[in-house]
Amino acid sequence: MARLADYFIVVGYDHEKPGSGAGLGKIIQRFPQKDWDDTPFPQGIELFCQPSGWQLSRERKQPTFFVVVLTDIDSDRHYCSCLTFYEAEIDLQGTKKEEIEGEIEVTGLIQPAEVFAPKSLVLVSRLDYPEIFRACLGLIYTVYVDSLNVSLESLIANLCACLVPAAGGSQKLFSLGAGDRQLIQTPLHDSLPVTGTSVALLFQQLGMSFVLFSVSSCGSLQNEI
Repeated sequence: MARLADYFIVVGYDHEKPGSGAGLGKIIQRFPQKDWDDTPFPQGIELFCQPSGWQLSRERKQPTFFVVVLTDIDSDRHYCSCLTFYEAEIDLQGTKKEEIEGEIEVTGLIQPAEVFAPKSLVLVSRLDYPEIFRACLGLIYTVYVDSLNVSLESLIANLCACLVPAAGGSQKLFSLGAGDRQLIQTPLHDSLPVTGTSVALLFQQLGMSFVLFSVSSCGSLQNEI
């Protein structure tokens, strides 16, 4: 059995670090607080979840989702699923210098909802289930934004406590505790991911002889490398 999620991280815009150019991000919360013995906490995660830089915006942008694959010193892959959204910033004290969409402005009092700051929900896992991670992060985001009567701590705890078979072809049904149902189809072998893409028609059109020749050629090339 393997953990579905090794870490859940909330990364936000850092207003306390002055400087010119692009802004910086900081880790607001992380679960669990201590590192796993077999999986260290990924360093610099605040950089990977905003590849284009941390910038304030004049408008509320639509949430985005993407996956970053990190490789550690042991050549093990860690899949970092990131859901980024923008929140309205209310600054009653006024801002001195803020990076707003590539422009440095000197302003006084900021009116409510004039500036929006990015925030990222990050899920780190050694398992490659992007659609499951998208659904889990989307559910947590919905509960947070819509202020639903569901404990966010319970959702995150259920996510981090979920164990799934690493391989074997079995199915795992679980819930985060918000009336949801998540179904995981494990791969037959740990080196063959479940993509959800059918290749039967492609193989039929190419012909079995050509497919077998291509596979054997790729295997020979990999052995030479």
